Amino acid sequence: MSIKQVVSVILGGGAGSRLYPLTSSRSKPAVPIAGKYRLVDIPISNCINSGINRMFVLTQYNSASLNKHIKNTYQFSGFSSGFVDILAAEQTPDSLGWFQGTADAVRQSLKHIEKNEFKYVLILSGDQLYQMDFVEMIENHIKSGADISIATIPVVEREATEFGILKSDENNIITSFIEKPSAELLPDWESNTGDDMKAAGRNYLASMGIYIFSKKILFDLLEKDKKDATDFGKEIIPDAITKFKVISYQYGGYWTDIGNIYSFFEANLALTLDIPPFNLFDKDQMVFSRARMLPPSKISGTTIKQTIIAEGAIIHAHSIDRAVIGIRSRIGAGTVLECCYIMGNDFYETIPEIAHNFAHNIPKIGIGDNCHLKNVIVDKDCRIGNNVKINGGAHLPDSDHALYTVKDGIVVIKKGATLMDGFEI
Repeated sequence: MSIKQVVSVILGGGAGSRLYPLTSSRSKPAVPIAGKYRLVDIPISNCINSGINRMFVLTQYNSASLNKHIKNTYQFSGFSSGFVDILAAEQTPDSLGWFQGTADAVRQSLKHIEKNEFKYVLILSGDQLYQMDFVEMIENHIKSGADISIATIPVVEREATEFGILKSDENNIITSFIEKPSAELLPDWESNTGDDMKAAGRNYLASMGIYIFSKKILFDLLEKDKKDATDFGKEIIPDAITKFKVISYQYGGYWTDIGNIYSFFEANLALTLDIPPFNLFDKDQMVFSRARMLPPSKISGTTIKQTIIAEGAIIHAHSIDRAVIGIRSRIGAGTVLECCYIMGNDFYETIPEIAHNFAHNIPKIGIGDNCHLKNVIVDKDCRIGNNVKINGGAHLPDSDHALYTVKDGIVVIKKGATLMDGFEI
């Protein structure tokens, strides 16, 4: 099988309201992860590592920063046929509206996608964290004679109500599918996921939102059979399993859907573990991103435990425990960070700028002296003064304020916010 027979379509997602306030000025795939990457880098990197170098990214909401990141990052050689093209929602004589859902987004983009030579379309989400070799899934699709393949992952009962759950026969042909079943329906949806997965209580096969369509099937579904359907999970897939050969491709590795603030926070902090579930250090599964010409990080007098520090940081903190520190971060003397994700900054302040801001009682960009932050996400370009105390946790009710938002006990300092000296939460 030639990987040149495959094109990839990466869905930019909707408004991303569950990730607010991180999505107040950017789309979900543009949200920074691991201190130096964007979420969209994950599916693009998985494609590149699998030898797939023709990709379309479908964008709509808050897409400016995502478009800029892709333009500045993914530029293939002039001797390569590879590309990462952005297809933004557009008004045309045939369609005057926005993308109405995942299927509608692909439908409206077919006129651009079909100009390429391909036999299979790989459809991916732009807001998931995983490392996967798509070649194996594509080869399985061809070998099994499938019309559609769905990547699936075993999940526990607590998670099953959040996903599309399916059942398959002994040949992995999907026989039934239900979108986000209620808890009382779950006993009827258990599957034989294998001894190891069953031992871990992962008895339900969940759709990962990763699909392979044979070209003709996809075009016929979207343009003829289901031309009014707007969503793959809710409409296209449930109907297709009764008419086509739809195969389950069970994936056993790490995968998480970055659907809300809690899952985003936990996924980032998990990167700091001694053996993280998502391996940033795997040379065969590299994560590609924008190459920045930043200096190395500088650290002085800081006790550091289980922490990732990106390039260009200047750190004088007292201690940092289980944290992700993003690019160009500045952290003052005496400061203590516990379970935090500091996204970093888009620029450095000059000495004259710092002097001007000091004269006008404006904190320096970054985190000041003698602060204590716990269970906090600090978005880009924030100014946090001295002696700021933020103690996130279950004791804090969900709330939204001008400078910060609390969700599931996690305090999110909004992008560009300024917290003056002595501020407390």
